[in-house]
Amino acid sequence: MKSVGTLFDTGGGPRGHSCSAAVVRSTGHDLVLTAGHCVGQHAMFVPDYDSTKSAAQQPYGVWAVRQWFRDKRYASDTSTNSDLDFAFAALQPNGTREVQDVVGGNTLARTPGFANKVTVIGYPKVAHNPQDQALRCPGVTTTAALPGYYQMRITCGGMWGGVSGGPWFSRFDASGDTGTIIGNVGGYNGGGPAVPPTDPRYNEITYSPLYGDRFFQLYDDAQQGANPDHGPYTQPPLPYSMGFGASWRHARLLAAGDFDGTGRSDLIVVRDDGRTTLYTGDGDGHFVRERQLLAKNSRWADARTITAGDFTGSDRFDLLVRWADGEVRLYPDVGDLGLDRAGTLMAGPGGAWRKAVQFAAGRFGDSGRVGDLVVRWADGGLTLHTGVGAGTFGRRHQLSGPGATWQKASLVTGGEFSGRRVWDLLVRWRNGELDTYAGTTASGLGSTSRIRKPNGLWTHGTVLATGDFTGDHRTNDLVVRWSDGETTLYADTTGSRLGGEVTLVPPA
Repeated sequence: MKSVGTLFDTGGGPRGHSCSAAVVRSTGHDLVLTAGHCVGQHAMFVPDYDSTKSAAQQPYGVWAVRQWFRDKRYASDTSTNSDLDFAFAALQPNGTREVQDVVGGNTLARTPGFANKVTVIGYPKVAHNPQDQALRCPGVTTTAALPGYYQMRITCGGMWGGVSGGPWFSRFDASGDTGTIIGNVGGYNGGGPAVPPTDPRYNEITYSPLYGDRFFQLYDDAQQGANPDHGPYTQPPLPYSMGFGASWRHARLLAAGDFDGTGRSDLIVVRDDGRTTLYTGDGDGHFVRERQLLAKNSRWADARTITAGDFTGSDRFDLLVRWADGEVRLYPDVGDLGLDRAGTLMAGPGGAWRKAVQFAAGRFGDSGRVGDLVVRWADGGLTLHTGVGAGTFGRRHQLSGPGATWQKASLVTGGEFSGRRVWDLLVRWRNGELDTYAGTTASGLGSTSRIRKPNGLWTHGTVLATGDFTGDHRTNDLVVRWSDGETTLYADTTGSRLGGEVTLVPPA
């Protein structure tokens, strides 16, 4: 786009561009928009930069910066003042022409929310972009704000240094030369996670401040040639956020179910210090609030596996817990009664249930409710217990005898992945392979379908849970907590493919 280009410092050499920028409409026809951390002395703007040509041959000329405009309270760090990572530069005329008259001007609009369909454009530095060309990345920003910040987030591979300040377009004009801009690369830590360049997230995850009152105040000032201090920055109200990956790395156990009787799933999370939290789902693939069920405590830090089901038949989900010593307890109607109570003893400590590695509740029998239980044992055995209730594990059925095969399983969860009357079992193996067993019943494991071949990525899928988090009213939405704390929802997963990916919690 001829209205988007690069920013150079006069001492940076012919290929030493440091940031990206876009021409915006202004009364003086002379403004470009970039990131606040791109402000520098002796800068030049080159629209539609062509690395094969000299400065004199650039298709739309070279334009020197006359004056910078940046919010006085901007901070190039990880504080909330990084929300102000935007700036304008007034350019000197090139001969008798102003830049907007040559390449056109883009429209600026308030960012409508945290979830937007955008196209990001920027010029990565030559070290990671040998062709020295612009990168264009269309995508959809994550539905949740960057936790604690008035900023949005997108996953776009190739966003190396140099794209800072690059515009986020929500639409393009008919000519294709200009459009509407609702963001720019920048914000927290200069526009990306605080990880080393060797980490893949360094170039894949990009942030942008949202354009609100403070942004348009600066825009008005720049058009008047003024740059006053408007006082301390007050962050606008933020939407609910589930937090950062640094906290979620400690989320050791997950269980999904309709704990509040709303007809949709919620999520219970047990962290390694015993803190236990209930996250309320909105039925649209998001979570809208949280409630602490238990503060930090040693008892729940000893929990080894949990699952949720309607074992008592109340239409409210219950939580089944196995402790390190083998004791198993059932906590009915968690949404109403909480967890700060004794619950129902299912098995005493010191018995065979110490060898129960993992529970997975589901509807594997004929009861019509989520009242059955698959148990993966330490010796590789796999059993199904139908008709589980308060004080009873119901009838036991052997799905697979002890052996090496199921000892290679790492995680199991149940769900309606194939759309059948009875549920399916989903397994993540140690090598990252992901399989479903469709139509698992007391008669045996169902037919096998492969979702993922052995791979390195899914070996980092540390915890799994399946719930009904979206509008199709099926328990087929897979929640994965990764080793770096990132937590992802795969909505409407089937027996042969993962569903649409939604980031619930960004990585640490």
